[in-house]
Amino acid sequence: MSDKRRVYEKDYLPYIVRYGKATGWLAVALSFGPAVVLAVIYGVLPPSAAVFAAFIAMASAVGINWFVEPISYFPIIGVAGTYLAFISGNISNLRIPAAAIAQKVAGVEPGTTEGNIVATLGMAVSVVINIAILTIGVFAGNSILVRLPEHILEAFDYLLPALFGAIFVQFALMRLKLAPIALGIALSLTLAVNAGWFNFLPGRPTYLITLGAVFGTIAIATSMHKREARRD
Repeated sequence: MSDKRRVYEKDYLPYIVRYGKATGWLAVALSFGPAVVLAVIYGVLPPSAAVFAAFIAMASAVGINWFVEPISYFPIIGVAGTYLAFISGNISNLRIPAAAIAQKVAGVEPGTTEGNIVATLGMAVSVVINIAILTIGVFAGNSILVRLPEHILEAFDYLLPALFGAIFVQFALMRLKLAPIALGIALSLTLAVNAGWFNFLPGRPTYLITLGAVFGTIAIATSMHKREARRD
């Protein structure tokens, strides 16, 4: 094991996990803080049946993402990036693109020690910039939006697909052999889900597209790597 790898695993990761857990639990406490204050100090408490019904409704709609998103994003952002992403939010539309671009600019591979650190730095910078822009947006955003033409507002609906398309092309250029396979898996699963083949699964099974594309691509990439290693 190299010195850098040893420092990463023995010093860096334990430090990240310790403070990542602490900040995560702090976020949980702050999230439930207002509800606890209302219940304990002011005696305002909704019926347990209403709380349970709301939880079931929420879990039915997005519960699968509690498992899919950490699994899907971890190969790109690593341990520290996962803690940072889920504490700051805006993961798919901001943190992951920031991590991917930072890795591209730095010339490091996702999933490596260097890639994980660079991804964390990229996301940390995006958090600072995000807060600054949001602060401006809170005070001036609405006044700007109401002055924009309708066709520009409609174009905003295409921002996220365009962003993910750009990220895919960025990674595709790094793995030209693997890119068509990943795209084929995602398109096949999308067509299957839209055709109703997986309607027996709970909720709308669009999460199957993400899981299938991620693990399918990983499995095929691993197989290709082993085959190339045997040839060498």
